[in-house]
Amino acid sequence: MNLKGKTILITGGASGIGLEAAKQFSALGAKVIITGRNQAKLDAVKKSFPFITAVQSDAGNEADAKALFNTVKELGGIDILYNNAAVLVPPSNLGIANDNHIKGAAYEMEVNYIGVIRLNNLFLDMLKSRNEAAIINTTSILSQAPSLIEATYSSSKTALAFYTISLREHLKIIGSSVKIFELIPPLVATEMTAGRNDKKISAEEMVKGMIKGLSKNQYTLKVGDAKLFSLINRFLPKTAFNLLNPKKDHQLLKN
Repeated sequence: MNLKGKTILITGGASGIGLEAAKQFSALGAKVIITGRNQAKLDAVKKSFPFITAVQSDAGNEADAKALFNTVKELGGIDILYNNAAVLVPPSNLGIANDNHIKGAAYEMEVNYIGVIRLNNLFLDMLKSRNEAAIINTTSILSQAPSLIEATYSSSKTALAFYTISLREHLKIIGSSVKIFELIPPLVATEMTAGRNDKKISAEEMVKGMIKGLSKNQYTLKVGDAKLFSLINRFLPKTAFNLLNPKKDHQLLKN
């Protein structure tokens, strides 16, 4: 996948992995449009990086998705849709069998899964019309083995992983040239993971790994420790499960 000259839409691009991707894609000669819910963050990005186009849009909101599509169409369209936006309900606010549990699960599923399908459906015809186009869906190592303290988040990413595989194969069957990538990152140092003391990689390192895989058309992009974890999970699934769920996390489930 050649990124130079491409127009790329990145959801959740005002901070973390999304912003880092916007910077690195731009450095490679791509035109970048980012979205986010927080207008102040978007304004800050625009001030620091005037070459990035910023559009306020909530990845879990249907009306916002339609408005975003119309805005992007007016800007000339895109070649790559990078579904990066995601939400994680903090374990401290999410117990089993209570109202917060189902509300949190619905929120995560709406943004992390339904929102991705919604945008893909809106932009697919546009992408099909391009000479070289792609969709990048961000899943997680938690789509391979679940986290006990992030069970519904893990479930939303598992749903997205299966959908991504199905979408890729469906497009092959109908003869579409749109490339479908699944990005499987390890734990990345972002605002979302600030409360975790586990081993993390930087957003810069994560994006470099993604770009390397994109350049080689590796449709399943396993970055950093995600490669090793995949092997462990394949041959030693119980060990992989225990790696994601150390005993120190069990206390969170009891509280």
